[in-house]
Amino acid sequence: MAEIKISGVTRTEFGKGASRRARRDGLVPAVIYGHGEKPKHITLPARELGVALKQSNVLLEINIDGKDELTLPKAIVRDPLKQILEHIDLVTVRRGERVVVSVPVHPTGEHDRDGILEHVHNTIEVEAEATAIPSSLALDLTGLAAGQSLYAENVVLPAGIKLISDPRTIVVHLSERSTAVEETPVAAAPAEGDAAAAPAADAEKKDA
Repeated sequence: MAEIKISGVTRTEFGKGASRRARRDGLVPAVIYGHGEKPKHITLPARELGVALKQSNVLLEINIDGKDELTLPKAIVRDPLKQILEHIDLVTVRRGERVVVSVPVHPTGEHDRDGILEHVHNTIEVEAEATAIPSSLALDLTGLAAGQSLYAENVVLPAGIKLISDPRTIVVHLSERSTAVEETPVAAAPAEGDAAAAPAADAEKKDA
């Protein structure tokens, strides 16, 4: 997995106003916590952080006042419209420590093309050593037929990785395509007798 070094600065101002000023200056407010230590309030450079977060479960080695803190992103807040980073929570980890994380699952292989693939869960939870978290996990769809599902237990895990999600959690389902043809109602044509009677009735009304 990726491990990226980034420098942080201790925050001395708090509140919405201070956060807005930080973001205006190209910084993202952040909090580091874990292992019973007092939370550290810092800011991180938005551009470097944004690039780092493009990788799943990236390890961030943050230098604060000359001291390095190994962390994992825990909660990321973005502006719902602009998708700008607004805040991030980071949890302290130690080398050799095992952690529980959500890892993306990427389907591979050819499934029955008569079905429609539904991604029920895009991630599963696993336990891994903090510096050996996989960026993604593969799920082989070869031979999957319409109407069948594959589960968390079907995901092949690398050595040292333990499944935490319920083994019967559905990851993908191959739905059957509908073969029913929707019928469009068509107005019934008038019978010959009715068609002849209609003009006659109109003529009688005019004569009257």
